Amino acid sequence: MLVISGEEIRTLYPMKDAIEATKRAFRLFSEGKTHVPLRTNLPVKENNGQVLFMPAFVGDEKPAVGIKIVSVFVDNPAKGLPAVPSTVLLVDAENGFVKALMNGTVLTQIRTGAASGAATDLLARHDSKVGALFGAGGQAEFQLEAMITARTLEEVRVFDPRIESCRAFIDRIKDREPFSRVRLVAAETSDEAVRGADIITAATTARRPVFSADSVKPGAHINGVGSYTPEMQELDPRLLNLAGKIYMDSIDAVLAESADLINPLKEKTFSRDSITGELGELAAGTKPGRASSEEITLFKTVGIAVQDVVAAEEIFRRAEIHKAGKTISF
Repeated sequence: MLVISGEEIRTLYPMKDAIEATKRAFRLFSEGKTHVPLRTNLPVKENNGQVLFMPAFVGDEKPAVGIKIVSVFVDNPAKGLPAVPSTVLLVDAENGFVKALMNGTVLTQIRTGAASGAATDLLARHDSKVGALFGAGGQAEFQLEAMITARTLEEVRVFDPRIESCRAFIDRIKDREPFSRVRLVAAETSDEAVRGADIITAATTARRPVFSADSVKPGAHINGVGSYTPEMQELDPRLLNLAGKIYMDSIDAVLAESADLINPLKEKTFSRDSITGELGELAAGTKPGRASSEEITLFKTVGIAVQDVVAAEEIFRRAEIHKAGKTISF
């Protein structure tokens, strides 16, 4: 079994390649070539956490099987620990043995960023120049990297209610590639971040909308990344009726897990019929993309295990080629 570290994953799996692999993962999912049960979520209320089990089978020329175990323990940062630790097990589809164990935290960070990167590449205006990023937590760096990988931006405004966290995030990354290519601004308000932005990505754990639909310009593309439980709602529900195209990673998963859709549907302010489709259908060319420069587009993701398995298989293949990782047996 090959053990692959987070540092090795970062080297082996650059964001540009991750975005293309994620498009393929979504396409296979929407074509019915995968088996992805809804994740199992086990609350650990005693320690203010939850543990999620996300298995997937990907049928292609070379089948892939794996599972990700990801935990969300919100008190971890106060203990000097990551809030979302994760591990991925990759199974050999020919014999059922585990062939790789890898850092799922970094893999998740990259593949989650790549999901919104794929949507941005498929839906955002090609002349986009200004981005807005909500949230300065563990996902922020990867969402920002995906945004500026998918489009050549001049400025990205970052907003977080804890302005000191926002400034610290910018100071930490501003001189590194590829972040040094773009002007990074710590926005004082959510309106300041959104107004005039061509691409808006929200990656928060908020339970109420983090920006107003009134501030969104015609032609903007929006990625909703952070709301992955029925209690979390970071998008203004009015955005659903403003958007001309609404895509999701998995319609079933989003409608089961995210308050961004659950609440408007329950309140009957939005109809399921207005959902355009899954991003994999757009990637496959079976559903329409942006219709005009003025159309607002929206992508909502909660994350599906096919992303992890496709990423893990690609990372494993590259690790074998480059002699990376550490082989162990037991």
